[in-house]
Amino acid sequence: MPPRKHRRFQRSGFKQTGPFRNGKEMQPQQKINPPPENTLRVVGLGGLGEIGRNCTVLEFADDIIVIDIGLGFPEEDMPGIDFTLPNVQYLSENKKKIRGVVFTHGHYDHIGGIPYLIDKIGNPPLFASPLTAGIIRKRQEDFPKGPRLNLHIVKENDQIRLGKFMVSFFHVNHNIPDDFGLKIDTPIGTVVTTSDFKIDETPVNDKPADLVKLKRIGDQGVLLLLGDSTGAESEGHSISEKTIQENLEQIFKQVKGRVIAATFSSLINRIQQLITISEKYGRKVVLGGYSMRTNVEISKNLGYIKTKKGTLISEKEIEKYSDDKITIICTGAQGEHNAALMRIVNKTHRYIRLNPGDTMIFSSSVIPGNERTVQELKDNIYRQGAEVFHYRMMDIHAGGHGERDDLRTMLRLMRPRYFMPVHGQYSMLVMHARLAKELGVSDKNIVIAENGQLVNLTKDKVWLSKETVPANYIMVDGLGIGDVGEVVLRDRQMMSKDGMFVIITLVDSKSGMVRGSPDIISRGFVYLKESKDLLSQARRIVKDIVETNSGGGKFNPIFLRDAIKDAVGRYLFEKTERRPMVLPVILEV
Repeated sequence: MPPRKHRRFQRSGFKQTGPFRNGKEMQPQQKINPPPENTLRVVGLGGLGEIGRNCTVLEFADDIIVIDIGLGFPEEDMPGIDFTLPNVQYLSENKKKIRGVVFTHGHYDHIGGIPYLIDKIGNPPLFASPLTAGIIRKRQEDFPKGPRLNLHIVKENDQIRLGKFMVSFFHVNHNIPDDFGLKIDTPIGTVVTTSDFKIDETPVNDKPADLVKLKRIGDQGVLLLLGDSTGAESEGHSISEKTIQENLEQIFKQVKGRVIAATFSSLINRIQQLITISEKYGRKVVLGGYSMRTNVEISKNLGYIKTKKGTLISEKEIEKYSDDKITIICTGAQGEHNAALMRIVNKTHRYIRLNPGDTMIFSSSVIPGNERTVQELKDNIYRQGAEVFHYRMMDIHAGGHGERDDLRTMLRLMRPRYFMPVHGQYSMLVMHARLAKELGVSDKNIVIAENGQLVNLTKDKVWLSKETVPANYIMVDGLGIGDVGEVVLRDRQMMSKDGMFVIITLVDSKSGMVRGSPDIISRGFVYLKESKDLLSQARRIVKDIVETNSGGGKFNPIFLRDAIKDAVGRYLFEKTERRPMVLPVILEV
């Protein structure tokens, strides 16, 4: 999402945070003291004040467990960045204390950081559900030079001892199977993390959460609840998957041509719904996109996706069937450039073209920041004669996160002494905290933390430490991990906004005089042929600076570059009110 200036909620009454927003400002290096005696420490290295990059640390005495190691998606002020990772410096410095990493479910914002970060924290034991483990293993195949993972499969109701922590797993509903909430018994009390969840009494291809069991956990006493806050700003209940399936079937009933459904490859339940309905109406199913095929293969092998023999066909086989016998399930609902749907619409797909009479289903909501791209994609689909259905027209998508009534249910079941909202933008954390207050949790027992802040709690109190740990973005750009920092980003932002202005000057080292006229290259700033006066004056400024400061053998190229950059930059801004990146090149001859 676009960056916004941080605003505190001064009247919220909750414990306030420090000056960091999403950990974007590099935090000072400092030696962090261990937790005080009989004190539990909770640290968010990602997922607080943002959606994604989920990574939470629990520390007691000499033991640390980690919950999730996810990746985040770049914001609009991160040109060229593929995704972001948590800064695990604190874990790296304390790797001998790490007893294990526990994963809640198989979405990349919870598991995607593993290949990049696992060796930096000592390759500790990993614990995940069967589906989550399958996705982790498949993902690791793309990183053959990475360490061999110490991966253990856990199931609902399993218990594992990790140092002073006893971790139990309970089932919750999301939009991917095998999603576990965690009950973590510590020496001072029980911590519960909800994972990403919603309350769905009629899920499809899944069982509902056992609310009686959840109430029993609450009855036993919950010291701290870490609650998913993504839906905290939306009143009501999340839509049941049963309603989604009924509405999808209405579309299949009325259409005559092919159905092309775009969704996330990680929405395993939605993919199963589309396959089941297609089989009911005698349609073959084609899977479009590498991640879609991969996730379906993993899910089929583990029994989470079931198909009749012959339902799935390859893209090459489409021509063997009439249009009313084909469903295509593909990636690309967010308008991703290389996704299968974009290639279909742009007529670059090897086997599939849009036909008049096709029906396009967008079975996902639009991620903020993608609105324009998705709108252009829908326009192009209409231009080619296809019909479009999307979630704003009818209920054919539901998010995997509970809305306010769902959050109320979880709070009532758990009845925690302390509450810490997690997994959400800062406003979502605040709204979730206010909801907890409405349901009886005391102000002094609610803490809103941001990435890098240390939350300490005992049986009697909770407080934010003055200490912080590094939690800035680690950015991945191609094969580079962490080699793009704030300075590089600012340069990219400047070039993307106002362009680049390169001045190449030949200087006689003996006389200090400029040879010829400086060459100028403009990219994304001005059209050279229409800016002759501007360029002429810029050359004159360069020549004056060089010849004034290079006579008598005192040629200093570093000084000259800085002086030219400042003077030309000021001049260009005065004339254009734009600030291109000015790159002086001094060649001594």
